[in-house]
Amino acid sequence: MFATIATPGSAGVDLPVPRFVSLKASKANVRSGPSLSYQISWVYVRSGIPLEIYQEFGNWRRIRGMDGKSGWINGALLSGRRTAQVASWAQTPVPLYAAPDKRSAVDAKLEQGVILNDLSCDGRWCAVAVRQAQINGYLRQRVLWGVYPNEKINQASQSWLSQVMEIFGNVF
Repeated sequence: MFATIATPGSAGVDLPVPRFVSLKASKANVRSGPSLSYQISWVYVRSGIPLEIYQEFGNWRRIRGMDGKSGWINGALLSGRRTAQVASWAQTPVPLYAAPDKRSAVDAKLEQGVILNDLSCDGRWCAVAVRQAQINGYLRQRVLWGVYPNEKINQASQSWLSQVMEIFGNVF
């Protein structure tokens, strides 16, 4: 399912492709090809957006957003910190539960596109934080963009990966 691609100059850090990352920069140009000589296709203006890397070329990453659009972005603008969004295919509003159980209390209802932080997923449910509203809770994993189906994410391993990506930021 995953192909590992070694990037020249990566200091031995090989990461799987495809993989999810988040946008580190608050403004980032997405280009039609992997260099500054290519035309800017669009500009992201919000940090924290989850993006899927599915191809690499040097320091450039070919990414796909929740809307399905793809383009090339410099790896230095990306972070290994995992985030997610309430997916465009989810019925809105999506209930944010107090516990990983559909019978638990609903603490909030979230619209499509809300950015979620501090992910910890067991393959069915994800514990998340909605920082802008200062609330925590649980969402069904299938309503998220930024997490693969059945993927397990634990905050401790995510923290380790974030530290590695900060050290070798330009290769991601």
